[in-house]
Amino acid sequence: MIEPNTNASNGDTLGGFGNGFEADDAPVRPRVVVLISGSGSNLQALLEAQEHDELGGDVVAVISNKADAYGLMRARDAGVDAVALPHEEYESREHYDAALIKVIERHEPDLIVLAGFMRILSPLFVQYFFGRLMNIHPSLLPAWPGLDTHRKVLEAGEKEHGASVHFVTEELDGGPVAIQAVANVLEGDDEASLKERVHTREHLIYPIAVRWFLEGRLKLDGEVAKLDGHNLPVGGLRLSHADVEEELSDELPEGEED
Repeated sequence: MIEPNTNASNGDTLGGFGNGFEADDAPVRPRVVVLISGSGSNLQALLEAQEHDELGGDVVAVISNKADAYGLMRARDAGVDAVALPHEEYESREHYDAALIKVIERHEPDLIVLAGFMRILSPLFVQYFFGRLMNIHPSLLPAWPGLDTHRKVLEAGEKEHGASVHFVTEELDGGPVAIQAVANVLEGDDEASLKERVHTREHLIYPIAVRWFLEGRLKLDGEVAKLDGHNLPVGGLRLSHADVEEELSDELPEGEED
């Protein structure tokens, strides 16, 4: 690649690139920091969307509270800055979150994405990044917040399960939902089979929500999620089981866990 000559005393470039062209005239792409605790399969979905120019920005750093998280290797393999920040080294949740804020801010993100980050965030952290903090949860929120959603859905005899992308607020899994994808509960399902089906939904809708946000289409306005300036319903934009199966018809099933 031929590099422009930048030795002109007035800062203009030389060498046939036009008057006054400078390297920093290139558009700045939105920046994403991803927080993980484990395998990082949703991180992988984001990285693959970025590779195909379908994310609307760049994952610039991956941070884990566990040094042995496999997702850190995924980040390194993709050429993304991978940072281990073990929570055990801090005396309180507030001290850890304050340190985490500093590490995140070094990367100047437009959006912070939780992808299997298995920690409850302090009010300090949530308020600091309010409006640019997003999470994915394995249920059709507001139903079944918290852990063990697949078991709870099966025990309750539910016919539908799924995944939700939502903005993070101080209420656990209670922030406004941007998008959901339904997974029908099939006869003979156990936790493993249902979890795998929900994971395919997660990997489909998380890159979509991230792109909406980075393109300026998706925003948090107070306690309401808005898409293209319109208030979204409580469950956000919902993809039916049939809609998802059509989208996934040409893809191989994914069984990885976060």
